Amino acid sequence: MEDENSIKKIFKQSRAIEFMQKEELQEEVKEVGTTAFEMSNISLKLNSYLDIFSDFDPREFSEKALSVDFIEEAKRASRDKVSGQLTLRLLMPKKLRNLDKEKVIKKRLIEHFAKHAKTEKSEYKKTFRSGIWFIIAGIVTMILAAFFIYESAQANKFMHFLLIVFEPAGWFLFWEGLNQAIFESKKFKPEYEFNAKLSKCEIEFISY
Repeated sequence: MEDENSIKKIFKQSRAIEFMQKEELQEEVKEVGTTAFEMSNISLKLNSYLDIFSDFDPREFSEKALSVDFIEEAKRASRDKVSGQLTLRLLMPKKLRNLDKEKVIKKRLIEHFAKHAKTEKSEYKKTFRSGIWFIIAGIVTMILAAFFIYESAQANKFMHFLLIVFEPAGWFLFWEGLNQAIFESKKFKPEYEFNAKLSKCEIEFISY
């Protein structure tokens, strides 16, 4: 009888431990989910829809230029966000909300970010290609100076002059090409990543 009671007691204790571990695991999963949700959200508080757009542009919301302040705030808010699907949450006073206007604004925001992402990507490719062509031109110039002009320069003053010009020109083209392909092209990366990220995000208007 005592053995049976001991077994029951041990069984109850093991079930209690199992239940506690399950609760702890659920709390951890919930916390991770909440953290991931927060890390994928960009929240900006607005006083009106006009906060999104430039004060100097009189056009309709469907064509209106975005405010520099709004874009800068969105950039700052998106810097620490993980890559992947983002949600741009725009907090608006409840009494000022207009669903028809919000549809137009959402479309305008996506168009703006998609257009600028395409532009930055194009500039990156253009600068990178320019750098590669500079590198090729520099190598070709140095080869000409080394194998052709150098031999003729021994007896010909004009060819000697060309050698003096071609050698530094080749090195200049080569290093300038590396600078453009490696460093200058990277300057477009932050803007491209920001606009590409926002062009694919989900936009929500929330009342406060």
